[in-house]
Amino acid sequence: MAGRTKSKRRTREPLTRERVLRAAITLADTDGLASLSMRRLGQELRVEAMSLYNHVANKDEILDGIIDVVVAEIELPAQEADWKTAMRQRALSAHEVLLRHPWACALIEGRTQLGPARLRYFDAVLGSLRSAGFSVELAMRAFFLLDSYVYGFTLHEVSWPFDADGQSEVVASLQPSVSAERYPHLSEVMASALESQPNEGRAGEGGGFAGEFEFGLELILDGLERALHRADR
Repeated sequence: MAGRTKSKRRTREPLTRERVLRAAITLADTDGLASLSMRRLGQELRVEAMSLYNHVANKDEILDGIIDVVVAEIELPAQEADWKTAMRQRALSAHEVLLRHPWACALIEGRTQLGPARLRYFDAVLGSLRSAGFSVELAMRAFFLLDSYVYGFTLHEVSWPFDADGQSEVVASLQPSVSAERYPHLSEVMASALESQPNEGRAGEGGGFAGEFEFGLELILDGLERALHRADR
């Protein structure tokens, strides 16, 4: 009897800052960032909301914390790789991570508090570019350009109202309403989309457009390479 009583009284997993942040991320992933509140988070963790304040000061600290956790999932540039390979892998990794956490795109650049993961990430990316010969100014511009592309493309992707597999059906349903006489170029593109076979590299994680993302990324990397050569000259 004593053993069973002791087993029933076995304590739950202790509440920690990491548990709070992980639960907040799960909640945001599942129900969106708007669902995240101290009360709802307490319910998910099966504790009183006031208990959370022993580990985080307020909701702002939670938002800063979950962004840092998400950034920590992004692959850092490999030191032994050339800068184009490093930036390509870093951008692909960031895109993949942000697709897993679609709420993060709209939040990540709005948080001014920098946690250790974000600081490490920024320093590693800039360090890779500087080691390749980028000036301080060009490295900053390259970083801003690449991140603007990653965030912008991903935000567009997660806001897309239908997945990649269903696009041909959507185009087919819209085509009759698009006059080839009034909108010749749009009509031409729609007809081409229906005639062509699905691009094998197009459907990515979460129904994304991996082929399109990589196409744009390569254009940016090639442009940065030309900018670097011009600066060297």
